[in-house]
Amino acid sequence: MGRAFEFRKERKFKRWGNMSRVFTRIGKEITIAAKQGGIDPTGNPRLRTLIQSAKSENMPKENIERAIKKAVEKDQNDYKEVVYEGYGPHGVAFLIETATDNTTRTVANVRSYFNKFGGSLGTSGSVEFMFEHKCVFKIKSDKPLDLEEFEFELIDFGTDEVFKDEEEDVIIIYGEYSAFGNIQKFIEENGYQLISGGFERIPNVELKKIAPEDRVELNKLIDRFEEDDDVQNVYHTMSLDDEE
Repeated sequence: MGRAFEFRKERKFKRWGNMSRVFTRIGKEITIAAKQGGIDPTGNPRLRTLIQSAKSENMPKENIERAIKKAVEKDQNDYKEVVYEGYGPHGVAFLIETATDNTTRTVANVRSYFNKFGGSLGTSGSVEFMFEHKCVFKIKSDKPLDLEEFEFELIDFGTDEVFKDEEEDVIIIYGEYSAFGNIQKFIEENGYQLISGGFERIPNVELKKIAPEDRVELNKLIDRFEEDDDVQNVYHTMSLDDEE
């Protein structure tokens, strides 16, 4: 297994605190995708994938339709995707992905969270190099798959790694950020069931081992970020391999 598998295994992705946050996060992504590529999923692959991701999270149909409609409403503020970087306590690097209609508010909030826990907001590029930006898909197959052969077949489409997540009973595909469209096209044209598709940041540096008593404040900082409505994703370089 490769780095993506180990990262996913260690991180043990935490679910968002409640369904409303999940719907808000995906809803923003849908609105942005519809704004950029059009409101017709047939001609907008990214939107098509996000709708499927929303369905996999049991997001109501009316919520999906409302998010798409926002893309063409004149009185709606545009969301901007902004990435913030910095360091939390104990030298742990953080990369925060946001979608906001008010960057002044968002940067002030992000800075205040860092400051509250003894960290600091960094400049653009200060920690981004510590993370690889990857696309990731979850799929299911109606027929048995030889994962090695399947991965070999996908290499030409920009795939880095393929593995089975036994807990979720899905096949996970990681690829280069720019390969999103090619991999999605392969999945759809070959009749695989697309469960979800998106992007992740995978640390390419050694993760920091933090003592349990010190991890408490770092977890509080992560919670504070994730509770902010403007925040979409939080990535860091803290090792979680001994958490329960």
